Amino acid sequence: MQATELLQMLRDMRDVCFATVDERGLPQVRVIDVMLVEDGRLYFCTARGKDFHAQLLRFPQVAIAGLNGQWQSVRLSGEAKRLPDALQRQTIDRIFEQNPSMEGVYPGESRYVLEAFFLDSGELELFDLGREPVFRQSLALGGGAVREKGFRITDACMGCGSCQRSCPQKCIEAGELPA
Repeated sequence: MQATELLQMLRDMRDVCFATVDERGLPQVRVIDVMLVEDGRLYFCTARGKDFHAQLLRFPQVAIAGLNGQWQSVRLSGEAKRLPDALQRQTIDRIFEQNPSMEGVYPGESRYVLEAFFLDSGELELFDLGREPVFRQSLALGGGAVREKGFRITDACMGCGSCQRSCPQKCIEAGELPA
């Protein structure tokens, strides 16, 4: 799967959990809507004056997680970036075109209390609980880096087979010892 496909999965999930860090260094999470996915970017918005807005400006490192009906979880971590002032109004208008229900929450000109942000680099992860064995894939978005996750068989392996027997997903295969 490609990074753009995982971004689209987050857009299709729409309502996702979005984590930031507050002024005390404590995690804060809320459910927000993914408003747009275009050109390798995920867009969202929030109103000036909200704690969420202040947290994004103070410490832009964020994490997003969503789950769809097929038990596929997508996570994205990276740096949220505020769009330049010159692009704010047209981006908010595009968000409202693609998300008509926003008009009921922010009617008319009140929409411009919102500011648009985006993520275009970071780390994406698909964790698919709908497959057997469970499937996990990590991808870089933009210039992001991917950290190795999960368990690895290292050169300390003695070939005893205990990891293979105890793996709940049966995804370890017997083979040669690492060189």
